Amino acid sequence: MAGAGSGAGAAKAAAREVLRLRLEAQGVAPARDVTVTEVVERLLAMQAQDFAQGSWAVGLRAPGSTRADLTAALDAGEIVRSWPMRGTLHFTRPDDLRWMLDLTAPRTVRSMEKRHRDLGLDDAAFARATAIARAELSGGGALSREEFTALLEAGGIATDGQRGMHLIWRLAHDGLICWGPARGTQQAMVLLDEWAPPTRELPRAEALGEFVLRYVTGHGPATLKDFCWWSKVSVADATLGLERVRDRLQEIELGHTSYWVRADADPVGGDRRAVTAGDTISATQGARTVEATPPAPRPSVRSFHALPGFDEYLLGYQSRTPAVPEEFSSRIVPGDNGVFLPMLVSRGTVVGTWKRALTASKVTVTPMPFAPLSAAEQTGFEREFRRFARFLGLTLVIADGPAS
Repeated sequence: MAGAGSGAGAAKAAAREVLRLRLEAQGVAPARDVTVTEVVERLLAMQAQDFAQGSWAVGLRAPGSTRADLTAALDAGEIVRSWPMRGTLHFTRPDDLRWMLDLTAPRTVRSMEKRHRDLGLDDAAFARATAIARAELSGGGALSREEFTALLEAGGIATDGQRGMHLIWRLAHDGLICWGPARGTQQAMVLLDEWAPPTRELPRAEALGEFVLRYVTGHGPATLKDFCWWSKVSVADATLGLERVRDRLQEIELGHTSYWVRADADPVGGDRRAVTAGDTISATQGARTVEATPPAPRPSVRSFHALPGFDEYLLGYQSRTPAVPEEFSSRIVPGDNGVFLPMLVSRGTVVGTWKRALTASKVTVTPMPFAPLSAAEQTGFEREFRRFARFLGLTLVIADGPAS
């Protein structure tokens, strides 16, 4: 295959092209005219352990949407929140949650066996918690986390020391419960099959193919290693899934790395600056290899984005590069504590973080760039902060951040 030039300049050009294509696949830039439900469906699963941050991750990809639109989708059972993979909360569609759990839950649950033993949780405790959930939630019941753990305590199951959350986690992995309708700034627990009755079932091989295809659709360009990290399925299962949908994907080489994108994607379109003039990018479609020269540039799209913490743009891949310069990686996760801060993204690259503080009537945003912003960046980020405020239905205040 022919690469996109050689040397440091070509490597940077290839990285820019990867980021451009990922922003496009994820529906960040250019933005699509879609609903919040369609956003979640395209990305398959969107990290949402932080409910507020996950809400903005959905909203920013559905221009003009509001927090009320997401609430309505949750209340209608179009979107649910559960642990489809990696033991981490995600927004997803109910039927997608089911087949993902069929593929991932057994392995995830096994990985937590020691932790559960250390907490004193055994099969008997899980069985009692299951019985309580069925009894209390059947017939349209909905409970907050605090309400459910109180019922567990009343039923003789201790919930201190994280036991309560691990019991809920296990019931969700068993496909019994999920977080459904909005309740204040969080969600209520419901029975999955009662709240959103199943409408689609997938045999295992078909589900593995769907897993790979849908991941690449919403995240490509991506490698098979990226998918394995994201989904935590085995390499063997990932390879089986890839083979099942290979004819619907194409393999492109950028910067001497091979990535998968959808076969109907345009892997060489867009900003000509992303590749060296006159170079070619190689794409394999099925058994056919084509060499394509980058076409004329498309109209410009928004270049500046105020992404939330834990966004799929960063956490949808095994590596944080090339989106985050290595010297700034620790500033995205201060103290390596697992908490990813909201990100300022300029032309695909993370150039800072930002924080927000909410009251009943306003949201105060504080940008914290890694280096002084250009005038264009300042204008662009202010526009994105206004979008964020409109999504929340609040008045925007922009505060001065600390010196870089």
